[in-house]
Amino acid sequence: MRIVFAGTPDAAVPSLERLIGSTRHEVVAVVTRPDAAAGRGRKLVRSPIGALADSHGIEVLTPGRPSEPDFVERLEALAPDCAPVVAYGALLPKNVLDIPTHGWVNLHFSLLPAWRGAAPVQAAIGAGDDMTGASAFRLEEGMDTGPVYGVVTERIRDTDTSGDLLGRLATGGAILLDSVLDGIEDGALSAVPQSADGVSYAPKVTVDAARIRWDRPAALVDRHIRSVTPAPGAWTTIGDLRVKLGPVAHTDEHLEPGEMAVSKSGMSVGTGTTAVRLDRVQPQGKKEMAAADWARGARLDVEVRAQ
Repeated sequence: MRIVFAGTPDAAVPSLERLIGSTRHEVVAVVTRPDAAAGRGRKLVRSPIGALADSHGIEVLTPGRPSEPDFVERLEALAPDCAPVVAYGALLPKNVLDIPTHGWVNLHFSLLPAWRGAAPVQAAIGAGDDMTGASAFRLEEGMDTGPVYGVVTERIRDTDTSGDLLGRLATGGAILLDSVLDGIEDGALSAVPQSADGVSYAPKVTVDAARIRWDRPAALVDRHIRSVTPAPGAWTTIGDLRVKLGPVAHTDEHLEPGEMAVSKSGMSVGTGTTAVRLDRVQPQGKKEMAAADWARGARLDVEVRAQ
């Protein structure tokens, strides 16, 4: 099939790589978000998907909005048979959805109808789910509501961060997406409507929502931190300092919520139950470092608490 692939971040790269290597499908163009300013110099940088397409000599389309007439006209001229989507980052209007013969097939990193929305991986870890997966479904105008072609499942490990889990889902999901496109081309695969039961939503995680509440039980603090690692990153304030936190370990120590204890073995912070031990921290404006080393160097007042 002639394919136009839509995607933007690193999580979409395994799918595009697999389709570029396919002997059955031809990637005739890629749609990605416009180049964005990054780094201290704020230079415009191509998205990971755009950069991969460039390296293979594939046409790259970067509309500010998918409704732009020039983009719609070019997409019609490309005449794709199908358009796979992985984390593109913009809603597609109906006139664009109608262009590919077999529609747009979205790879979503949850077991739909669970965790529809922008942050399904973060939501699954934060909720304490044991299992998640990826779903390939036909896009329609609703938010991740279209009928599903197929799924793969993935166990959530006790130490998984959202980055860890997303990496595995991106790899397994690429295999799923490739097989779904094969099935669509063969006429051997039909999409099944999603169940009306078990619907849940996963909105984008804001920086404010990534702040740690130390009055919660240690298990929830642990899950919260892992769910927002590496992005947007868990954080707390210690005195007048804002500090980014890495994943924590559980301890048997008993400290008041936010109370800190520093020893040669590490730095612990109290929660609503038992304390957790911090491994790595990143004070604002500084590099990441061992939590205990930072705490000793900062010479924190014994009355100061994490908040």
